[in-house]
Amino acid sequence: MDIRAIAGDIVQTKADAIIVDFFEGTERLDGDIGRIDKALDGGISQLISQGEVKGKLNEVTIVHTLGKLPASRVAVVGLGKQAELSLDRIRGAMAEVCRRLREKGAADIATAALGAGADGISPDSAARDIAEGALLGVYSFRKHMTKEAEHGEIKQLTIVASDKASLSSLQSGGSQGKILAEATNLARDMVNEPANYMTPTRMAEVALELARTYGLKATILEREQMQELGMGALLGVAQGSKQPPKLITLLYKGRDSVGVDITLVGKGITFDSGGISIKPSEGMADMKGDMAGGAVVLAAISAIAQLRPKLNVMAIAPAAENMPGGSALKPGDVVTAMNGKTVEIISTDGEGRLILADALCYARQQGARFIVDVATLTGACRVALGDVYSGAFGNDQDLVSRLIAAGAESGELFWQLPMHELYREQLKSEVADLKNVGNRWGGAITAAHFLAEFVGDTPWVHLDIAGTGMLDKERGYWAKGGTGIAVRTLTAFVLSVAKQQ
Repeated sequence: MDIRAIAGDIVQTKADAIIVDFFEGTERLDGDIGRIDKALDGGISQLISQGEVKGKLNEVTIVHTLGKLPASRVAVVGLGKQAELSLDRIRGAMAEVCRRLREKGAADIATAALGAGADGISPDSAARDIAEGALLGVYSFRKHMTKEAEHGEIKQLTIVASDKASLSSLQSGGSQGKILAEATNLARDMVNEPANYMTPTRMAEVALELARTYGLKATILEREQMQELGMGALLGVAQGSKQPPKLITLLYKGRDSVGVDITLVGKGITFDSGGISIKPSEGMADMKGDMAGGAVVLAAISAIAQLRPKLNVMAIAPAAENMPGGSALKPGDVVTAMNGKTVEIISTDGEGRLILADALCYARQQGARFIVDVATLTGACRVALGDVYSGAFGNDQDLVSRLIAAGAESGELFWQLPMHELYREQLKSEVADLKNVGNRWGGAITAAHFLAEFVGDTPWVHLDIAGTGMLDKERGYWAKGGTGIAVRTLTAFVLSVAKQQ
């Protein structure tokens, strides 16, 4: 979808459909919707009086103009009560109206800056979220389907500025929103790919493609190089599969300095059978999405490279399959991580934290100032928070708070869980430095404690997206399947840090 902003009059804009907003409880039609209503001889007013248009959040009513306007249709989208308006509501409303218009065959649509002028909503923020909502809302993954879709695609979205003074803000906001949404959709595509397509090797190929496109420095460590670095935890997980593991690194240089300001680390288990501690067959097909964290950090750095903050940012994605082959890790085995710590394997299904352990050590070796890791790490986090909030943990409260704030700005919700030292007791081993899992209680917290063993005193945040990385049904601008959650949060966080330099 091409997105542009122009100065003009939405009422006089020619398109398959134009979009205007309507707030619940509005008694008088003013502004754009008032002029459209007048041109339609009171058609919208009549629908309001008949109770068909109420302005409830995400309510969409399509009105045919019958030649009375240059546009063929008017889509009236409800934004709920004006006092409750938020940027996330704009995203959701835009997603809903775009899906409806796509079903009606609209290919060229235009919209006023929904919500712009309301308290706390600037034109650039409104345009950004309009673009995000549109692109995220109409996303679908049809790569492996031979049957044509029942509907076409929206090819053009025009955001119309009522005055030239706001045009520049709408253009920059729309451009940023498109970058963020397309990066999120890239992560969704990677997660939705079947595991026989999205292998560790294919993840590395995607990273190389991103490097060529956006001028990033790519480094792919192979098995032999990982052996030289002592990455026994990552290699231990990979040894049960014929697919070779990869340690994928992308570096964005936003300023002339040697150090890395922020390192983003993402779990890249391209399929998780559970290994010898094999998972139940029910739902195992969804384990193709266990590389969501890796997809997120690769997609996020592609957005960061386009937005060009003055920071150096690295993305690291350890990629492997967790399979029960004849060489697979066994419960009771001991592996040695890159930092020399030994780990007793209690469950081979606790593999994500193992590959992250070596990736976190590698991040420290590369001189990371801050580390943020993203992983579909524990079913326990999904039990605790469901599919609405992701879990947040860390060793630096200011950093955790800033990540949560970046998530709130992006419409991605994170809830901080405690990291009390008593939880660490569950990881004590009688034969190694620590176990890879504790008991069944507080599993998301003990997993975070395990990761903390490999970051040392580097400020660090761990985001557990096990419950939110994939959804079983569409919700607002969140697609069914891979959600791409945390791409926009990580990007917003990096941009916020850059502003404070």
